[in-house]
Amino acid sequence: MSQEDNIRRLVNAALQRRLESDPKTIIDADAVNALPEGETLRVPAGAILTPLARTAALERRIRIVTESAEKPVTGSKRTVAIGADHGGYAMKEMLKGLLQADYTIIDCGTDSGESVDYPDFALAVAELVSSGRAWRGIMIDGAGIGSCMVANKVPGVRAALCYDQASANNSREHNDANLLTLGAGLIGSNLAQQIVKTWLTTDFGGGRHAKRVDKITAVEKKYGR
Repeated sequence: MSQEDNIRRLVNAALQRRLESDPKTIIDADAVNALPEGETLRVPAGAILTPLARTAALERRIRIVTESAEKPVTGSKRTVAIGADHGGYAMKEMLKGLLQADYTIIDCGTDSGESVDYPDFALAVAELVSSGRAWRGIMIDGAGIGSCMVANKVPGVRAALCYDQASANNSREHNDANLLTLGAGLIGSNLAQQIVKTWLTTDFGGGRHAKRVDKITAVEKKYGR
């Protein structure tokens, strides 16, 4: 099985489990293209954006806002995709237990401590975030660096490697990061929990930061063709 086939299998398996338990509205490229360029598309909580819809939004400079991110619905749970390689497997399992009470979790693997390649799982998490099928993503490997590099190759993903609460706060408030990478070999369980909690609960600051994030998106658009 090729690397691409393996990644597709991981993503499809995770999505199938999620969709079977909770079907969602699907928003395609037609819905995006119907809006004027530069407009804001407000997406219902939990809706699924197709990859083509995400691409169309980038090309037309359309900002996608998930309604649950601005107006949480009582009793609803946001979806967090989480993945790890063998070096981050134990930390992934620990964080899943911490998050399951407040979030719907999509586990992208790995499922054991057996040696695997981090790019496969980082890409699986990033694709769920990019498509809108996950609100946020978390990926854990030994140092967090390689997974951050992989995730940032995926359109619409702003991945940040965080190593303390200050960097977690900054990545959200200033950069609107939507995917967090952690290095299980560099931080302990207690610090990881603090980082994740801070990262998931810190809002984007907007204002002057929004203009800078728009410039990040413009660079992505320029070189992503």
